[in-house]
Amino acid sequence: MEDASGDVEVVASDGPDAEQSPASLQGEAGDPAEEPLLPESAHTAQSEEGWNQQSASQNSILPKNTANGTETASVTEDNETLRDTGLNLDETVQSENQECFPGEVIQLDYHMPDVITVRVQTGSDSFQDIDVKIERSTYNKPFLGGFRDVSTGVEFHNAGSQTKPRKPPDKGIQLFCKETQTVVEKNNQQQTRNTTSTQMTKIGLYVSNMTDKLITPGKYFTAEEYHKRRREAVIVLQKYFRRWHAINLVQNLKEQKRVRLALEAQDELRKKREKEDKLRREFEKKMNPKTKEDFELLFHELELWMQEETERINRTLTGAERKAALCALLEEETQLIAWIGMHKLDANVENQQKAILQLLGKCAQPRRWKAFDGKITEMDTQISLRGKELLEIYRSISTKDIPKDERTSVLLTLKCTVKEHECKLTQEIVALIDREVDLMSRDVKECNLEGLRKRICTLFLQYIKIPEFNPGVTGLLKVPQDPLKLYKNIYFCHSCEKYLAPTEFFIPGNSRTIGRCRSCHQLDNEARQRESYFKYRLILEHLKKSEVDYQDDSKIVFLIQLPDLQYLIANIWNCQSAVSACSDLYDLVMVRWDKQHEWSPWNTILLTKGEADAHLKLCNLQMTYQAPFISRIEQRHIRAKNYFAQIPAISSFLHRSNNQANANSYKKCSSSKLKK
Repeated sequence: MEDASGDVEVVASDGPDAEQSPASLQGEAGDPAEEPLLPESAHTAQSEEGWNQQSASQNSILPKNTANGTETASVTEDNETLRDTGLNLDETVQSENQECFPGEVIQLDYHMPDVITVRVQTGSDSFQDIDVKIERSTYNKPFLGGFRDVSTGVEFHNAGSQTKPRKPPDKGIQLFCKETQTVVEKNNQQQTRNTTSTQMTKIGLYVSNMTDKLITPGKYFTAEEYHKRRREAVIVLQKYFRRWHAINLVQNLKEQKRVRLALEAQDELRKKREKEDKLRREFEKKMNPKTKEDFELLFHELELWMQEETERINRTLTGAERKAALCALLEEETQLIAWIGMHKLDANVENQQKAILQLLGKCAQPRRWKAFDGKITEMDTQISLRGKELLEIYRSISTKDIPKDERTSVLLTLKCTVKEHECKLTQEIVALIDREVDLMSRDVKECNLEGLRKRICTLFLQYIKIPEFNPGVTGLLKVPQDPLKLYKNIYFCHSCEKYLAPTEFFIPGNSRTIGRCRSCHQLDNEARQRESYFKYRLILEHLKKSEVDYQDDSKIVFLIQLPDLQYLIANIWNCQSAVSACSDLYDLVMVRWDKQHEWSPWNTILLTKGEADAHLKLCNLQMTYQAPFISRIEQRHIRAKNYFAQIPAISSFLHRSNNQANANSYKKCSSSKLKK
């Protein structure tokens, strides 16, 4: 190739590549896309020698090393001369354009000489002859397409198929072709089959130009101005996008804050309503007591009021005035107790009537069972039909202020029902029915018949409770029909001196003997202690419900009685939350200290509802609570163990938990020793 300085570089090799004519060299210098094809092997050595002379005249650089007899060559650049390469003229140059093509062997018809002489220009007017040894290749370069001169028959190789493409420099960035990454849509108009014409203005023809548009070229701007304008537009878009994104982010934060505040307000409102409902129910229980629990709460409030008044009198008065105030306080307490007793009698009558109707309703209830598809099936039997009949009759005869005709009809129905069984009870009921009918026929006032009607209701209730007359009541009676069963399951109350069933005795967890019955405990509570277990009952119900949700076969919580829980909360935890010291029992609950083990008095903590929810979410108690707090909780657990170890039913669980803890500690110690 001939560069701008006039220097020529040639790489010599044998075979077809070495047999290039001057025309081929000129074609290569003139057109870089085409490389001249060398003559066939049929050319004579003379032509080869001529090519050698021509190549020598064109300053080919192939130094010679006569010492080792090997040839090496390096391709020089277009603008580089032999002097610039820094090669020694006596060293050997090896040709690089040798390529091995397996399967093709050089034709041996023509043998190129082993040494050729090359003339190299060393200065402006000086030349030097260099002997070049030819390194013979074993394979011919295959023909991969090209051109043939028709007149001379010379073949020219196609440079695009004979040379490797130049690799682009590696920039370290993965690039993609634009044509494969984007799609450009174009709308091309096509000529339709219908021929059209365009009318132009000419002499004698006027064409209106009212709808024509005059287009003038705009201001020309360079590529730098174009990219600058694009960059400024992108900056504007980024500013507005960032502003939009910031506004959305702030709006989202505001919305989250609003939702959170709304949830917190709703939670606070819910807690407030729950507390108000509890206070309202407690107030209603105090104003309209109906159950034993209501009267316990009422006597408890009376005791608190008495203590406050006594302290006030002792603090403000002395001498005779103090004694007089205490006597007046005692009289007022007596009046309040009498008022509570009157309400208790009325509540007992009402509760007794409700209990009777509930008993009769159970007798009249049909048989029910659940099918495989989950539906409830009910079936009326003879027993349930008999119970419904007796229930309707009892409701009718116990109803007051009904007309005489209806009352007479109800009594006759009762008489017919009772006459089915002949006994002393039925005869007495029939006699009382005849007496009432006779008195009503004489227009006796209803107030005078009230006692007679109560006797009829009482005797008919006795009739209903006899299994021979009402078979549905058999499994609902507290007193068994077989007298022999009473001797096996009956206890004596030393306070009221009555023989009662075990269900009538209040047995604490630490008790080893049968003490007083429930009625005696209630009288003692109303007279002296006056304690209310209403709040403790709520805590115990919440505790049992939470333990059932764990579904890990927890048992200890169902053995705890109300006095035990009251001692645990009042004496061990001081009726205060372990974290916030809140003393409102309506807000306090008991939960597990370690939620991995079942609840027990030595695995519990008293907290508020919010604190309990946060405590149950903890995974590591040692990392969350401080060491003094954990030590204080463990001390209370030890006190609970010492107290509940007296209960035989709970002491077995205590020993089992101790054995399990010892086993766990032994495993930890053994594992640590193995690691060491």
